[in-house]
Amino acid sequence: MASWKPYTEMTVVGSRQPRIDGPEKVTGRAKYTWDQRPPGMLYGALLTSPYAAAKVISIDATKARALVGVHAVLTDVHPTGNVRFAGEYVAAVAAVDKQVALDAVALIEVKWNERSHVVTLWDAIEEGAPRVFADQENVKENDRGEGDVEAGFAEAEQIVEAEFFTQVQTHSPLETHGSVAAWEGDELTVWDSTQAVHGVREGLAKALEMPANKVRVICQHMGGGFGAKLGPGAYTVIAAKLAQAAAAPVQLMLSRKDQHLSVGNRPDSWQKLKLGATKDGRCTAFECTTWGSGGIGGRGGVPQPYVYQFPAWKQKHHNVATNTGGARAFRAPGRPQACFAMEQIIDEMAWTLGLDPLEVRLLNDGNETRQAQWKIGAERIDWQRWRQRQPGAGAGPIKRGVGMGASIWFTGGRGTKAQMDILSDGTVEVRCGTQDIGTGTRTLIAAVAAEELGLPIEAVQARIGDSNFPFSGGSGGSTTAPSVAPAIKVTAENGKAELAAVVARHLGIATTELTFDGGTVRTASGQSLSWREACALLGATTISVQGEWQEGLSGSNVAGCQFAEVEVDTETGRIDVIKVVAVADCGLIVDRLTTESQVNGAIIQGVSYALLEERVMDADTGRMVNADFENYKILGALEVPEIDVILYDQPERGVIGIGEPPTIPTSAAVANAVFHATGVRLRELPMTPDKVLAALEEA
Repeated sequence: MASWKPYTEMTVVGSRQPRIDGPEKVTGRAKYTWDQRPPGMLYGALLTSPYAAAKVISIDATKARALVGVHAVLTDVHPTGNVRFAGEYVAAVAAVDKQVALDAVALIEVKWNERSHVVTLWDAIEEGAPRVFADQENVKENDRGEGDVEAGFAEAEQIVEAEFFTQVQTHSPLETHGSVAAWEGDELTVWDSTQAVHGVREGLAKALEMPANKVRVICQHMGGGFGAKLGPGAYTVIAAKLAQAAAAPVQLMLSRKDQHLSVGNRPDSWQKLKLGATKDGRCTAFECTTWGSGGIGGRGGVPQPYVYQFPAWKQKHHNVATNTGGARAFRAPGRPQACFAMEQIIDEMAWTLGLDPLEVRLLNDGNETRQAQWKIGAERIDWQRWRQRQPGAGAGPIKRGVGMGASIWFTGGRGTKAQMDILSDGTVEVRCGTQDIGTGTRTLIAAVAAEELGLPIEAVQARIGDSNFPFSGGSGGSTTAPSVAPAIKVTAENGKAELAAVVARHLGIATTELTFDGGTVRTASGQSLSWREACALLGATTISVQGEWQEGLSGSNVAGCQFAEVEVDTETGRIDVIKVVAVADCGLIVDRLTTESQVNGAIIQGVSYALLEERVMDADTGRMVNADFENYKILGALEVPEIDVILYDQPERGVIGIGEPPTIPTSAAVANAVFHATGVRLRELPMTPDKVLAALEEA
């Protein structure tokens, strides 16, 4: 059974390693899907529905096909012709350049039978509302719970009730979704902006009804993926069909508008919470009714109760269908919504009882690791000093306050495989069919292999992002690091064992007498060979070994907390997040630099969710009215707060993912800080200036 060496003996793993692909990216040499230009490539464009609900009566593409420069037109893109949201794909074109493709799309004539629609959760749950799907109700209900809730509330000496609302957040990576497809005979190669090269291969093969071994998917680099790129999109299949029809490679990258409309989002939520507690802050019962809309697909789940376990609780949840693009996984699905509400009602209970909000949390959570993290974060933000200030205290219009939020996440590793070649000139190449979605996976692979072989990280070539490489799963659920790192370590162990056997035969000793470190192979008696000298013993042969994920090298389940300091201008309603202290654990840290980067990015996304991002729908037309970066606001560089990242080391647990958990508690911590600063509580996201002013006026 493989095991990690003691942390204190590691020289590469656990240190701060710059990304090995950093120079490629900053110099522009890194090739993204958008950069792929196979010879003879055409450009694709999509015709999308302008209606939230309609039936396609007919499509006439005669004028589009006659346009000079058009090589292919598909009018059978939609499987049924029953469109259920504005932005759904109806037809597609491939042409010599992007403008010709767009002109051709504009020439396609469609006759529609427009139908009634509902594009907001509130409208969809109204009695008599138009059905999104003719054969089912808009609302599906399910109940969960444990214990005697009525008895728990009877025991309570204080009860707090509140309603919370969170918005729809769209997927807005810098690189939009898209594919480049090229056929060679009956074999298909697709360059895809994806979080799962093997997942796209399998999905494409199924959609095109062809053998998976005739499909190759490549993703050298990608510009961000937060859960919506875990499989082939309809655009991927369309790109392949256009390429086949045109007998030429086709690039189909989504426009920013299509990106907002059609590739997924974080569902909204409406949560009615009720919490009971004794005077000392011990919670006795929790009850909630929740709604969430996943559009035409996916679920709008809100996993309550979140973090805290109550003696008695129950949840009545409603998944609501609307005529909007379907939800997809989005960095910690459901948890930011749940955390925003849960952490605020816990906070409100504490202030109502006149107790320290941190102490109430400690009282209602028996996990020692989480408690330790909360205490570390509280000390770093100087919680006790801030605690002396009452909510809304202080002269003048500019108010400051602090708040906290906590998170948990369940993650683990799974069956990744890898291959390693060691050549006679000392070259080490590792191949794994995973992908780097911006998290530094190449660097992680090189670091783990280098640690095992006793080499500097730059001595290892990490090759990933190709479905022809050994299998690895999708990068979702924070599973990449705990899946990939063990597979690379086991593979490197196998490679080292074979090289050790060659060296041992040459020196006439046992392999147990050899150690690998510092780029040198040493014997117990003091002899040594450089890595290159040891590899030269291979002659014309190459060591080629495989390995796969092994239990015991990775772990699961992480926790974290964040403390936010905010400044609120009570005259303008502007909220500035000044500082966020984040405590996060992820077991054995492979690369501190990229780990801290993940926490930084998660917090930036969390602040953006808290203050700015929101899909706005026009209920009359059924369309999103801010499907661009001018009106859909995302946090900019000048708005990023000071971020203090504290990594909670637990190397004995093995490698655990860190990508998703740190984005969960940010909005809750900011909301609680706003309450501390102003004395009024904001229960709706995003917390925009108008909502601040309205809450102040109401108070």
